Amino acid sequence: MTPGTKRFAQAALVGDSDASYDNLALAEEAGEMLARRGVTLITGGRGGVMEAASRGAARAGGLTVGITPGTDARAANPWCDIVLPTGLGHARNALTALAGDFVVAVGGGAGTLSELCFAWMHGRPIYVLQGSGGWSTRLAGGALDHRASSVIVDCDGVDALEREVVRFCTEQDLRIRGAGS
Repeated sequence: MTPGTKRFAQAALVGDSDASYDNLALAEEAGEMLARRGVTLITGGRGGVMEAASRGAARAGGLTVGITPGTDARAANPWCDIVLPTGLGHARNALTALAGDFVVAVGGGAGTLSELCFAWMHGRPIYVLQGSGGWSTRLAGGALDHRASSVIVDCDGVDALEREVVRFCTEQDLRIRGAGS
């Protein structure tokens, strides 16, 4: 990359591997929006929210990366363009969270919470989609601890998420595509 050239933004999208139909639809819509904006989608590469978001991003022509817990790249969902098999099990959650410039949470259980904690400790903004349950609902408008090392921003839908992504990327001088792209 030529010095001074902006790179495209990267989003880590996290959530339940065993998600409700509504959360799968929400994740797919979020993945599609991120891809339309030129944001590289990073997930844990498996099923549920990860697969739905990857499917949405792939449908919109985006780049999808799956950081998987095992050593077999074939275990990734079929929508991952790039698969990084880690052999790290749940420890791969640190890699997933830190690979994004920001994190988007859709629902989520204990694995999602670990990713959100890594994002929080390392200053990655966290965008939670309201109404998706799990840790996304529990953390809405809050903080993970007293450090205030990051922000947790409530988004009442994918349109609100898109506005936050555009704002963040503009502030951080990250490249995104225009709304009509």
